[in-house]
Amino acid sequence: VIACEQQYDSSYDARCDVWSLGITAIELGDGDPPLFDMHPVKTLFKIPRNPPPTLLHPENWCEEFNHFISQCLIKDFERRPSVTHLLDHPFIKGVHGKVLFLQKQLAKVLQDQKHQNPVAKTRHERMHTRRTYHVEDAEKYCLEDDLVNLEVLDEDTIIHQLQKRYADLLIYTYVGDILIALNPFQNLSIYSPQFSRLYHGVKRASNPPHIFASADAAYQCMVTLSKDQCIVISGESGSGKTESAHLIVQHLTFLGKANNQTLREKILQVNSLVEAFGNSCTAINDNSSRFGKYLEMMFTPTGVVMGARISEYLLEKSRVIKQAAGEKNFHIFYYIYAGLHHQKKLSDFRLPEEKPPRYIADEAGRVMHDITSKESYRRQFEAIQHCFRIIGFTDKEVHSVYRILAGILNIGNIEFAAISSQHQTDKSEVPNAEALQNAASVLCISPEELQEALTSHCVVTRGETIIRANTVDRAADVRDAMSKALYGRLFSWIVNRINTLLQPDKNICSAGGGMNVGILDIFGFENFQRNSFEQLCINIANEQIQYYFNQHVFALEQMEYQNEGIDAIPVEYEDNRPLLDMFLQKPLGLLALLDEESRFPQATDQTLVDKFEDNLRCKYFWRPKGVELCFGIQHYAGKVLYDASGVLEKNRDTLPADVVVVLRTSENKLLQQLFSIPLTKTGNLAQTRARITVASRSLPPHFSAGKAKVDTLEVIRHPEETTNMKRQTVASYFRYSLMDLLSKMVVGQPHFVRCIKPNDDREALQFSRERVLAQLRSTGILETVSIRRQGYSHRILFEEFVKRYYYLAFTAHQTPLASKESCVAILEKSRLDHWVLGKTKVFLKYYHVEQLNLLLREVIGRVVVLQAYTKGWLGARRYKRVREKREKGAIAIQSAWRGYDARRKFKEISNRRNESAAHNQAGDTSNQSGGPHSPVAAGTRGSAEVQDCSEPGDHKVLRGSVHRRSHSQAESNNGHTQSSSNSPAVTEKNRHSQAQSSPKGCDISAGHANKHSVSGTDLLSSRICHPAPDQQGLSLWGAPQKPGSENGLAQHRTPRRRCQQPKMLSSPEDTMYYNQLNGTLEYQGSKRKPRKLGQIKVLDGEDEYYKSLSPVDCIPEENNSAHPSFFSSSSKGDSFAQH
Repeated sequence: VIACEQQYDSSYDARCDVWSLGITAIELGDGDPPLFDMHPVKTLFKIPRNPPPTLLHPENWCEEFNHFISQCLIKDFERRPSVTHLLDHPFIKGVHGKVLFLQKQLAKVLQDQKHQNPVAKTRHERMHTRRTYHVEDAEKYCLEDDLVNLEVLDEDTIIHQLQKRYADLLIYTYVGDILIALNPFQNLSIYSPQFSRLYHGVKRASNPPHIFASADAAYQCMVTLSKDQCIVISGESGSGKTESAHLIVQHLTFLGKANNQTLREKILQVNSLVEAFGNSCTAINDNSSRFGKYLEMMFTPTGVVMGARISEYLLEKSRVIKQAAGEKNFHIFYYIYAGLHHQKKLSDFRLPEEKPPRYIADEAGRVMHDITSKESYRRQFEAIQHCFRIIGFTDKEVHSVYRILAGILNIGNIEFAAISSQHQTDKSEVPNAEALQNAASVLCISPEELQEALTSHCVVTRGETIIRANTVDRAADVRDAMSKALYGRLFSWIVNRINTLLQPDKNICSAGGGMNVGILDIFGFENFQRNSFEQLCINIANEQIQYYFNQHVFALEQMEYQNEGIDAIPVEYEDNRPLLDMFLQKPLGLLALLDEESRFPQATDQTLVDKFEDNLRCKYFWRPKGVELCFGIQHYAGKVLYDASGVLEKNRDTLPADVVVVLRTSENKLLQQLFSIPLTKTGNLAQTRARITVASRSLPPHFSAGKAKVDTLEVIRHPEETTNMKRQTVASYFRYSLMDLLSKMVVGQPHFVRCIKPNDDREALQFSRERVLAQLRSTGILETVSIRRQGYSHRILFEEFVKRYYYLAFTAHQTPLASKESCVAILEKSRLDHWVLGKTKVFLKYYHVEQLNLLLREVIGRVVVLQAYTKGWLGARRYKRVREKREKGAIAIQSAWRGYDARRKFKEISNRRNESAAHNQAGDTSNQSGGPHSPVAAGTRGSAEVQDCSEPGDHKVLRGSVHRRSHSQAESNNGHTQSSSNSPAVTEKNRHSQAQSSPKGCDISAGHANKHSVSGTDLLSSRICHPAPDQQGLSLWGAPQKPGSENGLAQHRTPRRRCQQPKMLSSPEDTMYYNQLNGTLEYQGSKRKPRKLGQIKVLDGEDEYYKSLSPVDCIPEENNSAHPSFFSSSSKGDSFAQH
């Protein structure tokens, strides 16, 4: 369904189901679906590019059925009918009313087929993303996929295989563990997430060759071996290296499974942003890399991507100011021009709307038409803005980048004219000040200072500053050097900013040592009609990459055969080491001679070529006859003729300090920063940010008229330091760049991707045997096939091999010795063949390591499952123990707290009772001394507070607490008690008058009496004071009252002596106090145990709780005998009766 859709940007809808219906109809008719015997991945190639499938024998079927299938399988989904339309098809309408007849007929056909073909076919129709996919004759595909497995190994056979596969759009082919990629020059639908899942941790032979397989191999080696990896992509310009690097990054981010989705998006956007600034259109490639890029993706030890870093080398800055015929400037200039034109912002950046700037103008004069009419430029500008935003650049930074780019274009429009005078004829000026004003305005600098820096230069001789005028040519060179410096430093700043935004978290880095997968995407080998200094540097870099390939594939391997005593047939290969020595050695190498000639002021390009001819006496260098400024080099990829015109000036690449100082005065903070950060030995901006001081932004004396004086020595010294003007040349930057690049590459285990350009016309499905064969010869592919077939690409020390793979033959607790016997046991247990043991190393074929890693992963997977179950069981048991311990601890804490709380409450109760008793004694003494006729305050508040009351129907005793009261309150209450015993009517009257006079007091008589009069069943207990023993029969109010009495109160509980019957308690409060007291008594040594809450307790006379209920009972007996009048109620009753 996916493959049949030609409109890949369209969404899935019902018409895709119609296509599936047609496929199902063919399967019902033929017994098999179309292309059933082909590998699924190849099927995805075939379906979009072939006509719609049909029945194998359409003549055996009716016309309606054939037409129905053809309608379902229309490839253009817009013309394909929907299900509703198909219901009106004659084939479908003919079924109505014949269902039973057709069922019987189909059953008969099936029965006949079963008798004719009794052998059941094995079907393999499942595509699984994580398991090996097996089809019949799978070995046939594996043999075609790997050139090493060819029976006849020669140039014709290899070319024939590649051409046959390219015709089927199988652009990838293996040579052992090396991948050959032919540029298809068209978009292929084999890079979706579905294919990423297909190439994830599976055996390489399970799927056809793919760029994802190489990325997966590097990733699996990194995780398994805990070692850095390096993927080297090489080939000619236009062979597809940049796109291959994109796909590898895409698959590595998929394999890395970054937890942060934003990080994955940032890494995927990095290439697009950097290539907009570093790629351009050349004569042979519309998206040619004009710089070297080494992208390092950083992973955790478990294989999760955590960051990325870019290293850029040898940007072709000369392209900013001049391009060859048929070529263009860097992409970003056209993108920003089209974007600003669409946004109507060209005037804000002082860019012309009709005539293009000189730096991007072409000979045909169609640049502005293309910029304004092509939608692709505008879409690319929007994509670049999206990249800036996703990666994390601020709007202010992006605006500053745009202003610098616009400033470069405006600088290119500045022109110079000679001034003739009586004394000097080589002075220059700017006749048209508009371009100068525009450039100064966009760069936020003074136009006068910019003009001075371009038309004159400052020379310091013997402590004196001499100002000399520049000629027109010199002024133009300074202008172009300023543009190149601006663009080169801006490019370095963008790369450094990306590295800062993509650097991994410090916490993750400190947790464990991470690992890297490096991806090298460098400019390919170039041979144009006119080749200059840029092509020379590019081709030298490619020579270095070819040497790196030869060393790993041929030289090191054959050297180890000799050292380890392995009997192997040596493979002849073309070693380019002498050619590299001719370029890089000192002092007579080509680059060293170029730097030496660049230091002589009077040197010319002609003297440079003569010096080359005199010193480079080898077979790789020649000088053609009849051409003065030319020399030829025999590269590994063929002969190249170089034009020496302008090579010396390009190598010097000087930028006057006057220009640097002027640019530091800019109000644009980014521009200040670009020219204040020192350059590294590779010619790039340093990663650390330099502090911009006042001196660094100062002007030389002849610029600062009317300004404050500054230190001249500091001004002149600082620019030279920060711009590395101490005789640094492009050749020296190039040499250090190669050293830095190789130092990064040699750390990791290499994986090679060799890109091949099938034709020079960039036409799809066009295969030029001559061009492909030339590339195969130059890159040593034929020799690579031989050494991969005969040799052993993996050489592992005994100790490392046993340490890595001993799980396959030994138990986990065993520690086998690093000996030959242990290695043999592991290899035999793994059932490998064609391996060899040397003196100290195991020699394995290129496919052995993959098989061992898969076996090891399977064993470790089983171990992990067992560990998971064991750890789960141990964790559950540990949790249970901890939970039980916590519960016991909680019980202990609760018990201790409850005991403490009970003792505290009991102590508070005892203290209140003692205080009440003491106050009652003091009040009784006052009564005796005051006489029976003391005045009583009518509104005095009673001291008895009802503590708790029960629900209706419960037999519950109310507890009262006696608070402090005055002598008049005690006397008044006693009087009320006595009077209520004589007359119920008087009692009710006194109760009402007492409630009215004291609303907050007398809770017993006023507050709770009315409430409990409704139920009529609760018993109130008010213990104001305990009467004398002879007054026991009287209630608190006088006469005893029945439950059905008028006021609805239950009979009050009368105080009793300890010899009376036990007291019955059922309230929760009484139970709580009882339990607390018993707990206290138990703590004091008593044998009494607390009873359960809610039961009725029988308290005997010796119970401490019973004694605590009445404060008078707690009074010592000697106090009782000392105050007999306190317990006598007859005299008090008489006095109350009198009142």
